[in-house]
Amino acid sequence: IQLLEGDLRDLSSLIGVLETAQPDEIYNLGAISFVGLSFKQPELTGDITAMGVLRMLEAVRIYQPRSMDGVRFYQASSSEMFGATNESPQNEDTPFHPRSPYGVAKVFGHYLTQNYRESYDIWACSGILFNHESPRRGVEFITRKVTRAVARIALGRQKNILVGNMDVSRDWGFAGDYVHAMWLMLQRDEPGDYVIATGKPHSIRDLLQLAFQHVGIDDWQPYVAQDARFFRPADVSLLVGDASKARSELGWQPQIDFQQLIKMMVDADLENESKTTQDFSAVELAMNRP
Repeated sequence: IQLLEGDLRDLSSLIGVLETAQPDEIYNLGAISFVGLSFKQPELTGDITAMGVLRMLEAVRIYQPRSMDGVRFYQASSSEMFGATNESPQNEDTPFHPRSPYGVAKVFGHYLTQNYRESYDIWACSGILFNHESPRRGVEFITRKVTRAVARIALGRQKNILVGNMDVSRDWGFAGDYVHAMWLMLQRDEPGDYVIATGKPHSIRDLLQLAFQHVGIDDWQPYVAQDARFFRPADVSLLVGDASKARSELGWQPQIDFQQLIKMMVDADLENESKTTQDFSAVELAMNRP
């Protein structure tokens, strides 16, 4: 693997990367991807998550004539584009009503991808991916925040966890399954847009209960408190996707369900936290030796 540096705020750097790499496939996953942060830094979110897509597509348009067989472009769209829509479950034809600067920026990138596909005959598609998680998820996201805290509580290293609105529900799937769907999209003869989701919503209460039960704690409420700092100015109560098109045209099916996913993440955090404890113990032992 050769890593090449580019900047979504700098079109020339993106063109340079494409000319050096000469890729067959481009997956644009770069974004300010934390919804909560987008409220605090909306301008940065717009510059990276929205305008970054424009610069990527412009780089592809400029680079495209120099490519022998063309290049296929994937844009990471998001379920947050649906926001407060009245339709449920959401599919490719559901109207967008984003409720965050992040969601608005993703709508810009989504429509721009369609525009470049139709205007410049660029092979470009968008995956409207619902929440996808794994043990590699950042600790600022609620799923990993919960699984890491539960692991630390089970090991006696943390007393409680502070959360925001526990009643919101999301359609959570495994990142590995969703990346496979991205790849399948770029293997099609013709580009299209696809919702990728499990079709099964779960609340944050469900997430907490399952994670705590996995470490043998059935009464989890004493370990959880709500904190006003984690409530968003505008939230989305329910997002759940209809991936019928992906199933029929891509042959895609999620392999890991919600229960398996959360247990996987808790187990990974238990292992990480246990290893950290062992490392600290080894350091203390070395420091205390005469």
